[in-house]
Amino acid sequence: MKHLQKITFAIAGLIALSSQVKAQAHRFDPPWNTPPESKVMFTVPGVDNVPDLFGDINDPQLVVFFAGNQFMCIDDLMVAFKKEHPQYQRIFAETLPPGILAKQIMGGSITIGNMRITLKPDVYTAGKSRTDQMPEYFSRTVPYAYNRLAIMVRKGNPKNVKGLKDLGRADVRVSMPNPEWEGIGKRIEEAYVKAGTETLRKTIMETKVKDSTTYLTQIHHRQTPMRILYNQADAAPVWYTEAYYQMMIDHPTDVIEIPEAENISATYVAGQMKIAPHIQAAKDFMDFLISPVAKAIYRKYGFTTR
Repeated sequence: MKHLQKITFAIAGLIALSSQVKAQAHRFDPPWNTPPESKVMFTVPGVDNVPDLFGDINDPQLVVFFAGNQFMCIDDLMVAFKKEHPQYQRIFAETLPPGILAKQIMGGSITIGNMRITLKPDVYTAGKSRTDQMPEYFSRTVPYAYNRLAIMVRKGNPKNVKGLKDLGRADVRVSMPNPEWEGIGKRIEEAYVKAGTETLRKTIMETKVKDSTTYLTQIHHRQTPMRILYNQADAAPVWYTEAYYQMMIDHPTDVIEIPEAENISATYVAGQMKIAPHIQAAKDFMDFLISPVAKAIYRKYGFTTR
């Protein structure tokens, strides 16, 4: 009987340990935002988890496509907007890479997993270079926030990364946005050239990509923090706000500042769609984005405003 009890306790211990290991394996997984309340809350880390779709997908009164690295602002923005405009309670937002969102606008749909979304945006926000490429889609554009580059590293900076030049070192694993998908990728390449000439850019973007010490992401604002947190990368050039936010939520990361002479700035522009399904809501949200309330929210998360 005692032998059987020992076996039972051993099995129970293994099950408990297995559960702890599984929980540990996903301890830094998104969503990092606060999900909306529902009768059934069902998010399974690593399996059923859609962190870049927000709010009400059913019959929305406003649809906004945000460049993905603004995801941390969404909760506060939507609460404040609904408070100022209580007539809009069903709002849907996406925070995917701006290049993907642009393809979605042009193609009319996107499929994520088994879900196909055909909602048309009322407002699209992205970096100025992206919105400048598609002026025919907008009836109005306004700049509303600004950003700069920084380097995200693990807490304590174990590889002693001091600047962009260190990302060319063979012993430093880099998480880098794929320029094909994300506008920030091309801007970071500009910064590499500023910091170390074309040679540094080629080292990081060609030589290190070939030997797998540079990893090209598709959703940089999600994949890169996770790669740093799970020790799959040592350093990552990101918009400053992304590194700032990870520290805000007490994740074990640090930020390495990039000198102004080597840095690149970003201007975020909102575009009201010419074919916005909800014209008045689109206008109201555009006005809200340049209001003191919205600017204060962006500053809270490390952006700058004017």
